[in-house]
Amino acid sequence: MGWIIAIIVGGVAGWLASMVMNRDASMGVIWNVIVGCVGSLIGNALAGPLLGVQGTVQAFSLTGLLIAIAGAIVLLAIVNLIQRGRVR
Repeated sequence: MGWIIAIIVGGVAGWLASMVMNRDASMGVIWNVIVGCVGSLIGNALAGPLLGVQGTVQAFSLTGLLIAIAGAIVLLAIVNLIQRGRVR
């Protein structure tokens, strides 16, 4: 049951992050889930040592969702920088 919650929360986090970063039109459902789950890992890696806050996507919590969204935004910002450099 925990992995189903992780996929749902990851999808929501990826979708919200893609809307914030104006990449929603170029991403599908699968990429939203991937970005949200990887973003959650990045967010937990950054939020734990820096802020002393831990979140998880396996048991739904508002803190875990916010950390996942922040991590997904960081991931999409990195992808935007890489793609911007590749176009030139």
